[in-house]
Amino acid sequence: MVIDFHTHAFPDKIAQKTIEILAEKSGATPHTDGTVKGLYAQLESAHADLGVALPVVTNPRQFDSINRFAKGINEQYGAGKTRIVSFGGIHPACEDIDGKMRFLKESGFLGVKIHPDYQETFINDEGYIRILQCAKELDMIVVTHAGVDEGYKDFPVRCPPELALEVIQRVGHSKFVLAHFGGNRYTQKVYELLAGQDVYFDTSFVLADVGKEIFQKTLQKHGADRILFATDCPWRDIGEEIARIRSYGLTKETEEKILWRNAADLLGISGENYEL
Repeated sequence: MVIDFHTHAFPDKIAQKTIEILAEKSGATPHTDGTVKGLYAQLESAHADLGVALPVVTNPRQFDSINRFAKGINEQYGAGKTRIVSFGGIHPACEDIDGKMRFLKESGFLGVKIHPDYQETFINDEGYIRILQCAKELDMIVVTHAGVDEGYKDFPVRCPPELALEVIQRVGHSKFVLAHFGGNRYTQKVYELLAGQDVYFDTSFVLADVGKEIFQKTLQKHGADRILFATDCPWRDIGEEIARIRSYGLTKETEEKILWRNAADLLGISGENYEL
């Protein structure tokens, strides 16, 4: 079984343009056409059982439209052998964060995605703090982009390890996920400051750059229970990333934890038939 905890898809009418813009800004090569159908096909091709789709609300006005799209994904792709489960999205400048988080919970979302760079807000902003506090109260997952965003290399890094640590210590939410192995391009600081903290790392986008040796070193300090397999699809090929994890010579127990068991526990999925 495989769960990809970090994927992306866009509404059909904007998918092509969005993918083209992001590819140009980041220099990354997309492996799908950016649509939900494209993501589904990638999951099937890689024999992955479930993908978690992570929408980003880039300004507060998008809250309703993006979460309608995300809910539609859950309604259409939330059952069957291969599934996509979408989180909701929220912006730290949204009015009534408490009310919006309750709405997302009542709408069936298991978690939310935030992106400090796209949302032009540092992770220790009071809006993010309140989102995390609400998520803790509502038992919801929060996934944040962490480290350098390849499309924003000329801008301040809004979720570096130092600020992530500040937020972890301030809020103490056990369902907080730092994408990109704790912080893209911050491997050493992640190891020094964040490994061993009560936070999840997902493996999205960075496995090739991190490398086997550093991955295993960080794994040993952080613990296998707090690492989630993820790809950032369409920006990485799901099958290739699964093969990379399986090439690391991990024990069967550790490999299973990373590829699906940790995610299943976090999502509240029961058993190998992954029923929500």
